[in-house]
Amino acid sequence: MSSTSIPQAGGSELTQGHKKVIFASSLGTVFEWYDFYLYGSLAVIIAKQFFSGVNETTGMIFALLAFAAGFFVRPFGAAFFGSLGDRIGRKYTFLVTILIMGISTFLVGVLPNYATIGFAAPVILIILRLAQGLAMGGEYGGAATYVAEHAPPGKRGLYTSFIQTTATLGLFLSLAVILACRLSLGTEAFEDWGWRIPFLGSIVLLGVSVWIRLQLAESPLFQQMKAEGKGSKKPFRDSLQGGNLKLMLLVLFGATAGQAVVWYGGQFYALFFLQSMIKVDPTVSYLLIAGALLLATPFFLFFGWLSDKIGRKKIIMAGCLLAALTYFPIFKGITHYANPAIAEARSSSPAIVIADPETCSFQFDPVGIRKFTSSCDVATAALTKAGVPHEIQPGPAGQIAQVQVGGNQVQSYEAAGLSKDDAKAKSGEFGTALKGALTSAGYPEKADTARINIPMTLFLLWVLVIYVTMVYGPIAAYLVELFPTRIRYTSMSLPYHIGNGWFGGFLPAISFALVAGTGNLYYGLWYPIGIAVMTLIIGTLFLRETNQVDITK
Repeated sequence: MSSTSIPQAGGSELTQGHKKVIFASSLGTVFEWYDFYLYGSLAVIIAKQFFSGVNETTGMIFALLAFAAGFFVRPFGAAFFGSLGDRIGRKYTFLVTILIMGISTFLVGVLPNYATIGFAAPVILIILRLAQGLAMGGEYGGAATYVAEHAPPGKRGLYTSFIQTTATLGLFLSLAVILACRLSLGTEAFEDWGWRIPFLGSIVLLGVSVWIRLQLAESPLFQQMKAEGKGSKKPFRDSLQGGNLKLMLLVLFGATAGQAVVWYGGQFYALFFLQSMIKVDPTVSYLLIAGALLLATPFFLFFGWLSDKIGRKKIIMAGCLLAALTYFPIFKGITHYANPAIAEARSSSPAIVIADPETCSFQFDPVGIRKFTSSCDVATAALTKAGVPHEIQPGPAGQIAQVQVGGNQVQSYEAAGLSKDDAKAKSGEFGTALKGALTSAGYPEKADTARINIPMTLFLLWVLVIYVTMVYGPIAAYLVELFPTRIRYTSMSLPYHIGNGWFGGFLPAISFALVAGTGNLYYGLWYPIGIAVMTLIIGTLFLRETNQVDITK
């Protein structure tokens, strides 16, 4: 085949062929993100179903780490599938990835829980999460590269921004399905068995996605490259050579790491914060996040279009800067408007744990070996579970920890060495006394839906998602334009998935652990802020703007 016979992407109009490419790539990716994010949206329920063998705080961290496990392996999927895509083609590679991911998601829906098969349940769950993560590692680079290589000059930011909407739309779809199931079945039935329905239903989406992608032809630039014999025989090795390796490292730390924490901070952590930190009703939380996503999604296209006019890098850097400057006031504002009783109670009756500092642990154990049994650990775990911000003040050595709430004081207990029955009894006594003290001080068990300032809460969540659109809308075009065609799939996928898989995917677990360890509801925000600042500095100083016209080399 000669290069002259290959369909070209030239021309500035959005042709029917371009529309088909964008629609097919985007729709398939929506379904894939839907599969991936079901788990994240149901993390609280999954913690109860599959990690009930440990205390609730540790179980929640385990559930978030199992979610993060899929992110951990994404770079390995990027290396394998990226190399495959650079050698055999974009189209067939992301057909394979969607099959792996869809089947793994369906199997989560039929997996027995911890109460049924014990330790095997979380082990199998994590294996399925790893399979999903590997597939996702090959998905995004393929779809973004495929669309970009069809796009005409001067329109690449706009065209690839449709791919950028898919992650948010996939999350929106997962929230909509979860909400429909929860409302139709009721909370008790949904948390017992109904949570499986969204996973099982993904098999239908998988069938539609595969059928749509089978209709696509290969990328014209890939066909041209193969016809001219310019392809790479070992894309992974070639991506790690000299200047390209340096560029990938700069892209990781100066673009995708910050993009990732702003993305996950503005959507997933915001949802987790509403539900687990300030105890907003799950249904209301889903509606608020879904509303913010719906209102902000057009801005992916806007910032993709704007990046064609003024450049990609400056928009991404601006998003990181705004997030770093405003995360603390925005999340404090969300607390104020979504659960004002917490702010009021904290102001009038702060919760203080008085304990021997030597007995207080940072309650984060990824492997589940340590037992947090000291009276200080028992007290702080109970307050964290209740969503009550607190601080720890030093007490006399050897003293049993005391929880002081306003004028009330509740003594904790040492859990080490207690029999199962004694531990249950002590926990019940302490829990009842602590609940009484918190209630009398005005701390709510959950947010009063009638007191939620819906417009202001929705506005603040919308602002968080606007930051997401700034960093994410232009990123696909930016990455595609940085790397040559013969190793593009591999070279853009690796820094993207290390950034999003490791820096972004671990955000919920790391931030929750920081909150659990300090008692400060907002302490977890230091993680995304720190990463965003790092990206802002490195990206501004060391990354160049891209050539927005020619990507054929």
